[in-house]
Amino acid sequence: MYKRIILKLSGEMLGGEAGKGLDTAALASICEQVIEVTKMGVETAVVIGGGNIMRGEKAAQQSGLLHRATADYMGMLATVINALALQDALESMGAETRVMSAIKAEEVCEPYIRRKALRHLELKRIVILAGGTGNPYFTTDTTAALRAMELKAEVLLKATKVSGVFDSDPQKNPNAIKYDKLSYMKVLQDRLNVMDTTAISLCMDNNLPILVFSLKEPGNIRRAVMKENIGTIVSGAE
Repeated sequence: MYKRIILKLSGEMLGGEAGKGLDTAALASICEQVIEVTKMGVETAVVIGGGNIMRGEKAAQQSGLLHRATADYMGMLATVINALALQDALESMGAETRVMSAIKAEEVCEPYIRRKALRHLELKRIVILAGGTGNPYFTTDTTAALRAMELKAEVLLKATKVSGVFDSDPQKNPNAIKYDKLSYMKVLQDRLNVMDTTAISLCMDNNLPILVFSLKEPGNIRRAVMKENIGTIVSGAE
């Protein structure tokens, strides 16, 4: 069993099927699964995205009015909103949490300080990491990889709406083939839709395994933590 994990949640996961706003049923399901593994003794940090509210790069491209850096900062603020929602939902179910943000929002959360985050994990608090890296032009996938290295996580769990990594979009191609295992280089060379290239490269350089799995099936976070054969594992070898 993994003892310390980074769970990467996209903002769309909080938005339910629509992927927009906050869906209470989706939020409750996620919280139940996170609490389940923390009760097993797993030290858990969650990196949250903001795509259900604001996706910086896309917003900048579509508007033609926003500078990419400004749009990215707006996206970082969206992750803080999601982190606060996740925190309240978890605490309403009895969990102890801390929200830590890479951009200052001291009225509502703590600033991200690595040593404090490690202490929270040691005390079995669920640490919710918001604000991305605090810099524009970096995704929350890269944040998850970076925080996993800083906080000495054993694995990066990438929760998605599909059951793993496929050779093509399974929602468009019913004959898409799912991979059980992939190497970092295979992901980069074939431009497979796992995480952005910066995040993959960072994991490859530090030999951090990535498990891509579906969050739609209840209990899958527990199965991932128990190293059951679900999803797709990305590591140094095929």
